[in-house]
Amino acid sequence: MSDTPPAPPSGERIAKWIARAGGASRRDVERFITEGRVKLNNAVVTHPATFVTPGDLVQLDGKLLDAPERTRLWRYHKPEGLVTTHRDPEDRPTVFQKLPPHLPRVVSVGRLDLNSEGLLLLTNDGGLARQLELPANGWIRRYRVRVFGAVDQGALASLANGVTIDGIRYEPIEAGLDSRKGDNCWLTVALKEGRNREIRKVMQHLGYRVSRLIRVAYGPFQLGHLDPGEVEEVPGKVLKEQLPRS
Repeated sequence: MSDTPPAPPSGERIAKWIARAGGASRRDVERFITEGRVKLNNAVVTHPATFVTPGDLVQLDGKLLDAPERTRLWRYHKPEGLVTTHRDPEDRPTVFQKLPPHLPRVVSVGRLDLNSEGLLLLTNDGGLARQLELPANGWIRRYRVRVFGAVDQGALASLANGVTIDGIRYEPIEAGLDSRKGDNCWLTVALKEGRNREIRKVMQHLGYRVSRLIRVAYGPFQLGHLDPGEVEEVPGKVLKEQLPRS
């Protein structure tokens, strides 16, 4: 009897395949499988550990899905006044409504809130989006922030130790004063986590009101000279070089 371990399955897990094809998120696909809504080669898929190989036919709710494209990433200069969601219950304009029509279906890497602007990464691969959002990557999100108030540089420096606000612990933040004009100051702020409205909450905690917030970098990717609303694809070679090692 051979002691050779069995070869690993070939192909790609079906939930990941469908997510990359733009059918749904991987988590949603796993739920669809339990509901009997996914077929592989006309047979209902019953387990998420099912693999898709080239030439297989995959259906979701009876609709045949096209094979996913290669993984791609874009840099987008999000203007102020857009929400980062595909559908907004308040019917506000969204990032995805304003993208150029030649782009495929994409998802964002993290978010920027309605009143924030600057660099937003977009990808056609939901798995890549989740990978790039992980704090474990150690990627720095860097912002230019205009605040109203008498800025205390000592208070900014104290953020390097982290801060607790309303029982929520925020990890260390690097913040420095760049310029001051009257009661308006420009700061550079860098952090690794990027929780919902984190910078605004932290600045409010220090007694400053944020009047403008621009993300200028996300890890190795820079906003550069992109104009508001402009989008530019990251070359495949650059993307491969910059991906975190798993």
